[in-house]
Amino acid sequence: MSKHRKVYKFRMEPTALQSDELLRMAGTARFIWNWALDRCQTFYKENKKGIPQSQLSSELTALKGRQPWLYDFDSQSLQQVLKNLKQAYENHFNPKVRSGFPKFKTRKNPKQSFRIPQRVVLNHESVYVPKLGRVKVRQSQQIGGQTKSAVFKRTATGKWFVTLTTEFDLPEYKVPVAAANVVGGDLGLGTYLTLSNGVEIENPGFVRQYARKLRRAQRQLSRKIKGSRNRYRARMKVAKVYERMANLRTNFSHQLTHRLMQYPALCLENLSIQGLAKTKLAKSMLDAAFGQVIEQWKYKSLWNGTHALQADRFFPSTQLCSHCGYQNQNLSLSDREWICPECNTKHRRDFNAAQNLREEGIRQLVAMGIIETQNACGQHIRLATASNAV
Repeated sequence: MSKHRKVYKFRMEPTALQSDELLRMAGTARFIWNWALDRCQTFYKENKKGIPQSQLSSELTALKGRQPWLYDFDSQSLQQVLKNLKQAYENHFNPKVRSGFPKFKTRKNPKQSFRIPQRVVLNHESVYVPKLGRVKVRQSQQIGGQTKSAVFKRTATGKWFVTLTTEFDLPEYKVPVAAANVVGGDLGLGTYLTLSNGVEIENPGFVRQYARKLRRAQRQLSRKIKGSRNRYRARMKVAKVYERMANLRTNFSHQLTHRLMQYPALCLENLSIQGLAKTKLAKSMLDAAFGQVIEQWKYKSLWNGTHALQADRFFPSTQLCSHCGYQNQNLSLSDREWICPECNTKHRRDFNAAQNLREEGIRQLVAMGIIETQNACGQHIRLATASNAV
């Protein structure tokens, strides 16, 4: 048994007064963030080193004495802001994360959020928020495990959501798999996913579906006077289009990864998504959200006990002939079909790559001892012959 975390997200339905109070809580968290970030920068300029977390926490307590209105808000939520700022600094200086330097937050941003680490309880289709009380939510399912923290977010369209992080015990179990049940999958922009068993999933292309609607909404926004009510309405229309595309993309990725759980073992390619997002295909790559799909596929495989395998980033799955193993290094991105010079086998680019990824997945499972290779016991084999001595 091992500890794992699961996240539940529910739409909140606060009253007008509750919505104003949630916005005040988010504004307080933003105020503490900006104050703490200013103290960190000032302390570094004066002492050439970072301020200790204990000193920053003590200064926050002293700040509450000078600003009595801070006592109206949950103390753990204010301390959580300092932890979030510390994590932001660590992510910036971690070369593997590559996040930007922490920035000051503005009240003009329609997206606001705050976190409460404890005492948030969800039951009877309502969530208990400290210092506020119960707020109605659209509870679509029951949560399992112990609640560890809760994040309250307001979207650009003014909707409030609560995200609950729970912790649960997961048995370390893997589904038995045979070589015949291993499947390979090739990701692409034309056909979103091509599997070695012949299944093909088309790319929905949400950005291109809503390109005209988004273009018209942005054109109307550009013609409105800044600060006017008409500009606010136009901005909401643009935000709703973006929100619609994001919701459809998230729904597609969840349905796809849920469908992939029927395969006991699946091997996908390891794409450099950050590198591909800097090419001329950046718009299509970001719309495809391969990173989101791969992340969901990995943790769902962990929950369901299936084998999530990935080939090496430099594995030439597209160039290899799945019939004879010849590597064709002269292929270009426009070559969707090609003929092997060695065995004259005609290949469809994506399906051939999926076949090679399946063989790579079998090789990894054999190396892990999950699949045993067949021996030649009882079969006629050709013995090696020694060369004649000169």
